[in-house]
Amino acid sequence: MPRKPVRRIPRSRGFTLLELLVVMVIIGLLAGFVGPRFFAQIGKSEVKTARAQIDALGKALDQYRIDLGRYPTSEEGLAVLNERPANPGKWSGPYLQKGVPLDPWGQAYIYRSPGEQGEYDLLSYGKDRQPGGSGEAEDLVSW
Repeated sequence: MPRKPVRRIPRSRGFTLLELLVVMVIIGLLAGFVGPRFFAQIGKSEVKTARAQIDALGKALDQYRIDLGRYPTSEEGLAVLNERPANPGKWSGPYLQKGVPLDPWGQAYIYRSPGEQGEYDLLSYGKDRQPGGSGEAEDLVSW
């Protein structure tokens, strides 16, 4: 009885080390080009968020002034937009849906009334948390 030839099952071939290294280099190059652009967009969005929050706080301050005839003092601060002051008068708040937000970099907005630039000053020192600066570190102001 003749022997039947044994059929070999072809082995599945994996990736070589060289192929894996080439793919890793390509991924690294793509990350090098895309990463900085992505993080630049994050910085721009933080600045836009701060500008929007300053605008919203300004509108709430204007509504407070319409109701009470004056802006909150520096001592009262922005807290009176959500909390009834000791001498409420015609206060009909809260003037914000949520509490007073921190700026996108985790700091409280600076509020002064009377202000140096107008009836009130509302500002954030930006990413560097220092007066002055440019780009993402630029001061964001209400005036």
